Amino acid sequence: MSAFRMFDIAGSALSAQSLRLNLTASNIANMNNVSGDPADVYRAKHAVFRAAERPFAAAMDRAAAVQVLGVVESSAVPVERYDPGHPEADENGLVYASAVSPMEEMANMISASRSYQSNLEVVNTAKDLMLRTLSLGQG
Repeated sequence: MSAFRMFDIAGSALSAQSLRLNLTASNIANMNNVSGDPADVYRAKHAVFRAAERPFAAAMDRAAAVQVLGVVESSAVPVERYDPGHPEADENGLVYASAVSPMEEMANMISASRSYQSNLEVVNTAKDLMLRTLSLGQG
């Protein structure tokens, strides 16, 4: 495996975790939004990843990277609340709130943040090792 390939692998993971963090922040920011129509309620968004093998000629050059397959919306049923005084209430006095779970989103945020930090440490360690290798020839 090329020494620079480590940067590609860790970089793809950094990009994926950054997307995950952004989606989680969006979910948390919109979790208290309500609507008078259940179809218009904010739905939590989650990134879908997979390990993407990059086939090369030699078996040792096969290295995985993180591939973002897309972003999916939650299919959770909106939370129905009776609040006839709310400006968004429908004719029955109901408002519909997002079914975003704050605990689940915080767990996602912590997990994505730690994964991001770990991959950043991989990049920094690889950079330090390359610099040390280059300095071996200096006397």
